[in-house]
Amino acid sequence: MNFNLNFFKKMKSFQLANESSPLSLTPQFILPEHKRPHLSEVTSLDSIPIIDLSYIDENPCSSLEVAHKISKACEEFGFFQIVNHGVPEQICNKMMKAIDDLFELPAEQRDILFSTDHAKNIKLVNYYLQVEGGEKVKMWSECFSHPWYPIHDVIQLLPENFGAQYREAFTEYAKEIDALVRRLLSLLSIGLGLEDDYLLKKLGEQPRLRAQANFYPPCPDPELTLGLLDHTDSNALTVLLQSQVSGLQVNKDGKWISVPSIPNAFVINLADQIQVLSNGRYKSVNHRVVTNKARSRVSMAMFYGPNPDTIIGPIQELIDEEHPPRYRNYRFSEFLEEFFNQQGTRRMIKEVFELPFNQAV
Repeated sequence: MNFNLNFFKKMKSFQLANESSPLSLTPQFILPEHKRPHLSEVTSLDSIPIIDLSYIDENPCSSLEVAHKISKACEEFGFFQIVNHGVPEQICNKMMKAIDDLFELPAEQRDILFSTDHAKNIKLVNYYLQVEGGEKVKMWSECFSHPWYPIHDVIQLLPENFGAQYREAFTEYAKEIDALVRRLLSLLSIGLGLEDDYLLKKLGEQPRLRAQANFYPPCPDPELTLGLLDHTDSNALTVLLQSQVSGLQVNKDGKWISVPSIPNAFVINLADQIQVLSNGRYKSVNHRVVTNKARSRVSMAMFYGPNPDTIIGPIQELIDEEHPPRYRNYRFSEFLEEFFNQQGTRRMIKEVFELPFNQAV
């Protein structure tokens, strides 16, 4: 396999032995055996549901039918894809092109943004797994994390050297995703048998909104590393736009399922706060990103979560004798603190807030 060395010279964190040799997977990226992806065991016999939102536009009365399809997907998979969602294709393409350009910047321009400080608002990060002995194994990826609201403030904070194209593309894209998230939260509420604005109100004003542009270079040996470790998202809802290179996998019933890359589709995944609010009816499931030898992959994840001061707990209307509360109430800031405390591990955060099985209503 021949790699474009000029391209990889820009990726300082993906170290080359020397500039004339093929790219090699250095020990800092090689996972312990039990954490490796075991790609031969991944199945393509099952797939997450694909839901067409155009039915609602054509017939508003079909909202209930679409909400039931989404609800079923949330209960069985915790993931689904949406097509004909109303976000213009050119805006999505412009966003992906801007991400490509961002990660092709020389390493010295990106290095100033690298940070391990989770309190830093705008940063480039390499995620890692902390193994026995305190050693850190890096993931085969770089991620650019920043807020996505208020748009004006975000644009002012983005570094000048990241270029006008990213600023302009993100401004247009974020406005579209904001409207889409509200639409999805409405359908999720209806699926739970609640008023259509219930979840939007429950998640509160001034939600915690984060954006993360992800880059996964081609990898010499995808069996030895991962782009991102298996995890659940800590927020409420994630909207993912991915390039036409597959890599995302979802865990269902103990098996990894590949999520196909569909042109002009969004991958939607339920995150931890929705599982808690729905009292476990909707699922926040483990997912990961694998690498491939031939092509790089980029994606944009938009995370919608509660304000840190928002109280989260099972919705009262979803609790009865047959469905006692599975989680205690907590302030979202408490959940975030636990999230950062578990950095570098196989995070199990919502489990910390579970009530005893025999807890009375």
